[in-house]
Amino acid sequence: MLDPEPRLRTIGHVRSPLKHLDEAPRQGTEGAPRATLVLDADVAAGLSGLRPGDELIVLTWFHLARRHVLETHPRNDPGAPLAGVFSTRAPDRPNPIGLHRVRLLALTAPQHAPAELEVEPLEAIDGTPIIDLKPVWSGADP
Repeated sequence: MLDPEPRLRTIGHVRSPLKHLDEAPRQGTEGAPRATLVLDADVAAGLSGLRPGDELIVLTWFHLARRHVLETHPRNDPGAPLAGVFSTRAPDRPNPIGLHRVRLLALTAPQHAPAELEVEPLEAIDGTPIIDLKPVWSGADP
C-alpha cells in the first residue's frame, strides 16, 4: 500500500563558505567551492564503504525555495521563454530537492559524533539540509 503522506527526515546539513543565495553559482561546475557535509551521528554507520575520490550524489532540501512556482525563465534569463519547472533545474518548485554531483575529498566519522565529509564542488549554501547521499553509478549516470 502506498504511503499517502511520505515522510522525509534530514540527515545533516551543509557547511559552506556560501552564505547567501546570490553567492551560489547555478551549478556546481560553474565555480562552486569545497564544502563540508555534516551528518548526524546516528546515520554515520551508513558511510561505511565510502572512500576519498568517490563520486556522490547529494540530495538536499532547498529550504529557502519558493514552493508555489510552476513556471520559470530557465537560468533566470528573462529573455528565455517560460518553461515548466519540471523541465528545468530551478530551485523554486513544489518539492525543492537539490541534486548535486560531488567528489569526496575526505571523511571523518568519529564514534558517537557527527560525521564530516569534505566534498567539491557544491553550490548549496551554508545550512542547507541534507536528505540523502548516493554513490554515482556509472551505468546510469552521464
